[in-house]
Amino acid sequence: MLKTKILYVDDEPINLMLMQANLEKKYNVLTADNGFSGLDILSNDNEIKVVISDMKMPNINGIEFINKAKKISPEAVYYVLSGFEITDEIQDAIDNSLIRKYLQKPFNMNEIAAEIETALSERKS
Repeated sequence: MLKTKILYVDDEPINLMLMQANLEKKYNVLTADNGFSGLDILSNDNEIKVVISDMKMPNINGIEFINKAKKISPEAVYYVLSGFEITDEIQDAIDNSLIRKYLQKPFNMNEIAAEIETALSERKS
């Protein structure tokens, strides 16, 4: 069985490594170190089902990235990760269904894995 593809976008190499190491047994985890690379990956791979993005990145923040990414891959499930409290921009993204949920850093891998499973099972039903 093919593993579900997940894209994780974060400008911190250690976070990319941690997410990949923790999820790679169950998922095919693709990573990008900035929003523009993330958009390139999405443009070249229509099998990505889940996209998780850091909020605070140089050049393009997580919400800006997801706004562009949704035009490329509208069927994917989107999340924003942040080490900060939820902002008005993030709350608006949730209220307008741009993102499914806001995940807090430092990330809880069990919470993230459970959330991904829930989202994927809801899409199948």
